[in-house]
Amino acid sequence: MSFEKLNLSKPLLNALNELGYIEPTPIQVEAFPIIMSGRDVIGIAQTGTGKTFAYLLPILRQLKYSEKRHPRVLVVVPTRELVLQIVREIEKLSTYMSVRFVAIYGGTNMATQKQLVYDGVDIIVATPGRLVDLSLTGILRLKDIKQLVIDEVDQMLSLGFRQQLLSFLESLPNKRQNLLFSATMNEEIEGVIGKYFYEPHKIEVTPHGTPLEKIIQVCYHVPNFNTKVNLLEYLLKNDESLVKVLVFTGTKKLADSLFDTLKMRFPEEVVVIHSNLSQTARINALKQFHEGTKRVLVATDIVARGLDITDVTHVVNFDTPETPEDYIHRIGRTGRANKDGVAITFISEAELDYQVEIETVMNKAIPYEPLPEGVVISKVLTDDELPKMVDKIKQKKGKDTYVPGPAFHEKKEKNKKVNLGGPAQKEKLKGKDAKIRTYRRN
Repeated sequence: MSFEKLNLSKPLLNALNELGYIEPTPIQVEAFPIIMSGRDVIGIAQTGTGKTFAYLLPILRQLKYSEKRHPRVLVVVPTRELVLQIVREIEKLSTYMSVRFVAIYGGTNMATQKQLVYDGVDIIVATPGRLVDLSLTGILRLKDIKQLVIDEVDQMLSLGFRQQLLSFLESLPNKRQNLLFSATMNEEIEGVIGKYFYEPHKIEVTPHGTPLEKIIQVCYHVPNFNTKVNLLEYLLKNDESLVKVLVFTGTKKLADSLFDTLKMRFPEEVVVIHSNLSQTARINALKQFHEGTKRVLVATDIVARGLDITDVTHVVNFDTPETPEDYIHRIGRTGRANKDGVAITFISEAELDYQVEIETVMNKAIPYEPLPEGVVISKVLTDDELPKMVDKIKQKKGKDTYVPGPAFHEKKEKNKKVNLGGPAQKEKLKGKDAKIRTYRRN
């Protein structure tokens, strides 16, 4: 099927032609008529299957020119990077349309965003925290919202945005269309849907947990951080196919540590991105990696959710993700747009259980490769890998043994209190006191 058969307007078709898009993806084909009908929709599809266009195309197709100041469409996503990406997609699709749209996210001057909203807007793309903050100022009013899109809601909840999500849901008009698009579904999301959505139509293009078939998966069993670094260095130096490599770590601390180490070995080829960096640094890192001026991007899972980074040849899981869902999201950054991709996972002994869970959900084993002969196996452990002395002390003392600290000292005799018990004990003491008084009289 071509886009022309989706009953798109001429301006949208012209924009799609200029972008080089010819055929819609399965979720775009299935979602378009349902969204156009006005029904609530739950779209479950793998990352890289075109979820963003699946809701933007029917929204833009229905959006009529207006000079009203207050927004009619609200798109809520978990990260600043995803806000900017969706705004870029709107900008591309609305080349031949008159559409006002604003990006709302934290880490930047709210006064500028307030002015943009005050000037008038049709579509707002926002992160939950800044959306609530801006609503509280009174400048942003959500009373005219006709369509709500919640994208990557599972990541939103895992990042701690539940309260903000529920807060703005309560402030929206009851008569609206709700659209939710995500790659995974859980009980918490089902609860939100049950309370705020009306008889939603569910679209599930690919079964939950199934990785894209075009991704070649492989794993190495690696004992520690320094050996993982040695293996990554070996692969980058000896495998010419690693042209555009996205390396995932589980924490910001680990991302910084790995970046510092790789930067010494590949000075002009590595950048890093995580939520502690400034917005400018994050945008620049993505831009350099996207344009190919940097070969390796070290990232936390903030990049795994929804961001469309083209032509990633390899994804490397420097540490194995704890949940199968995160694994699916990570490896989905490669093998996109009908291109082949490779996902490499480094697995330590402590991460073997994660591997079992991932393979169970996928219903297939990740092929194992032995470490190449040229990789040096390090015996040096990081501080996080060293056994904790506190744990050893606790084991020696036992759970029920109390050992006072160095600041402990005995109380003076006059400061010691005696537990006199409850009322029954006090009555006994009164009785004893009466006997003493009687004895003294005698």
